[in-house]
Amino acid sequence: MTFKDIFKSSFLETAKSFSLVDVIIAMAVSFAIGLFIYFVYKKTFRGVMFSSSFGVSLIAMCLITTLIILAVTSNIILSLGMVGALSIVRFRTAVKEPLDIAFLFWAISVGIVTGAGLIPLAVIGSVFIGIILIIFANAKSSDDPYIAIISCADENAENSAMEIIKNNTKKHQIKSKTVTSSGIELMIEVKLTDNSSKVCNLLSCTDGVSKAALVSYNGEYMS
Repeated sequence: MTFKDIFKSSFLETAKSFSLVDVIIAMAVSFAIGLFIYFVYKKTFRGVMFSSSFGVSLIAMCLITTLIILAVTSNIILSLGMVGALSIVRFRTAVKEPLDIAFLFWAISVGIVTGAGLIPLAVIGSVFIGIILIIFANAKSSDDPYIAIISCADENAENSAMEIIKNNTKKHQIKSKTVTSSGIELMIEVKLTDNSSKVCNLLSCTDGVSKAALVSYNGEYMS
């Protein structure tokens, strides 16, 4: 064994064989597409409060996934170790919006495709997905359900309120009915005829109705 063999490092040899230009190009493209994903997420967001940290995490996810794929594709042995390491990772953060899951998979997919060197596929696919999401996520729907909360003084007021609901909505279904000594409270899921809140005004003018409110409803939670 010579003196040169003693200080021979496989780590340094791997670093020399690694292409710095490929890394810069892949990370730059991944960052650009990540910004595009962030822009689409911001344009299609329909929740109550926009989370900028989630948007930034989409960009970071593109970059991190690209870096991992670059490392995996450069070494077969490393790829096997990476699969084992990532298999023990568990995420406990709850995703409130179903559309957020699509953005997460989109960001991960971009990182994988870009890291594999399929840059045209990543760019064309991202543009196509972004256009589809902007068109469909921002489409206005007149069938969005609402919850009508009505406080009635007695049964006669309840019947009058139900008649107004029947004549001014496409569909209605009683979700709950609470009867107390002070009156009757109804929670009714309704679909408005023209996406107008005039039914709430009619209810508030009804004799015996002390309160009428419309609340946005998506089938799981109210906002």
